[in-house]
Amino acid sequence: MRRLLLTTCLTLGLSPAMADDAALLLGIERYELLDRVAQGTLATRSGAALEAAGFAVFAGANSDKDAMRTLTEGFQSEVSGADRLVVSLSGRFANDGTRSWLMASNIASPRLFRVADRSIAVEAVLQLLAQAPGQAVLFLGEDAGDDETYDGPLVAGLAPLDIPQGVTVIRGRPATIAELMEDTVAVPGQDILRQARRTRGVRIEGFQPTSIVMTTEQAIVETPNQTIGGGTNRVLDDTAWREAVEQDSAQGFLAYIARFPRGRHLEEAREKLDEIRSEPNRAARLAEESLELSRQARRAIQRDLNVLDYNTRGIDGIFGSGTRQAITNWQQQNGLSQTGYLNANQIVRLDGQASRRAAELEAEAERQRAAEERRDRAFWEETGSRGNAAGYRAYLERYPDGVFSAQATQRLNEIQERNRAAAQAEERTAWDTAREKDARNAYLVYIDRYPNGRFVDEARARIRALEQDNSNAAAQQQAQAVEEQLGLDPITLRLIEAKLQQLGLEPGQVDGRINNQTRRAIRRYQRDRDIERTGYLNQATVSRLLRDAFR
Repeated sequence: MRRLLLTTCLTLGLSPAMADDAALLLGIERYELLDRVAQGTLATRSGAALEAAGFAVFAGANSDKDAMRTLTEGFQSEVSGADRLVVSLSGRFANDGTRSWLMASNIASPRLFRVADRSIAVEAVLQLLAQAPGQAVLFLGEDAGDDETYDGPLVAGLAPLDIPQGVTVIRGRPATIAELMEDTVAVPGQDILRQARRTRGVRIEGFQPTSIVMTTEQAIVETPNQTIGGGTNRVLDDTAWREAVEQDSAQGFLAYIARFPRGRHLEEAREKLDEIRSEPNRAARLAEESLELSRQARRAIQRDLNVLDYNTRGIDGIFGSGTRQAITNWQQQNGLSQTGYLNANQIVRLDGQASRRAAELEAEAERQRAAEERRDRAFWEETGSRGNAAGYRAYLERYPDGVFSAQATQRLNEIQERNRAAAQAEERTAWDTAREKDARNAYLVYIDRYPNGRFVDEARARIRALEQDNSNAAAQQQAQAVEEQLGLDPITLRLIEAKLQQLGLEPGQVDGRINNQTRRAIRRYQRDRDIERTGYLNQATVSRLLRDAFR
């Protein structure tokens, strides 16, 4: 690799150590199996002029895959020490919709899983150029070509390019690119961008400062106020630096580096660039911070996300990792950049979606409530309306929070009081003892002693209820722990009770205290909305209840 460079440099009376910049020139005109590319190698003729301007040049015409790889690796070895980078690629390109390759002269019929072995990846070249932000240009000489399909998704031409910050891309026909390079790249004082903009059939993409001028000593991105040749104006340098710091963006620092490539603040600018690049979503973060969202507004966003089934792992107005991931997932589903940060338009869009979804959920909940009430009333007609203890118990076992649950409970208590009054003193004492202990064994003792007693049915019903409670104990403890983790204050609890009352679920007094009546109202609310029916508040329940509380 180094021998290739050395041969060229000796011809010009230079040594490799003198080269501060690097250029890679690859042009393919004749392919073994593909159609010829008219004037595909012309751009490689600029190599001599670039060497004279101090570039380490790696040039190859009609190169096969091995030669292309050797030249590319040679160029890569010079990149880290170079101030300026120039790459020219001309020939036949192939892409799969996202990645693009310049194909070597000896490539066979292009196939998706083989093209990388006999080609140079354009994306890899762009990443190398990104190491000299503001001072890197990629020339692409594209054959007119058509959208010929090579193999599956592989087609002729270039895919849309993801151009790194600070890299300029100039595209056109191979002959046009060659002429543009010959007239501007290594000619002192010639403005590449100005000439490119005047050249028909040329397209400029990526970083586009006012102008780019390359001399034999250094690359200067010229602006109307820049001193050329006699040194950098210190006042202009400092002024430009202050402007870049105020802008606090990658584009601003790149503009400073491009305008003052030997500036007094060059190292600081590069450090700022590294800092910005280490945070890929910095611009999105700054945009969200500029909104100055209140704690209340952040809670509203978290509720919206939860209504749409994006778990924020809390509704506390603090955007931690759970909320950021929920935002990212929402952005992904909506075809937006997945930054984890929201802008004003996205907040409006999110709120609109949540409002629509909440309305849909409430409509469905009302349908479920009505259907459940019809079943409840029908079961009451078959059980409790008959006026006996067995019917009341059957109803309460099926509908402990039902429409007639209070009525059934009251009538059962009345029956029990009558039974106590009619029972013999000894049986009444045994039953009172069992009720006081309210344990399975205590009821079994009563049943064993009085198998035909007045309270046998009640005792068996309590045994079933206790067994059910025991089986649900772990789930209830977990639900209670989840509610405690929410850390709901009395004001929020009053809002929840008010909402339950508004829905006709009878939560009792609106006082910010959750009692058995409130638990029953919560269970009813959860039942109608297909939320796990625990009677305890969880994130899904609170999100739904308070969706409109702060609107």
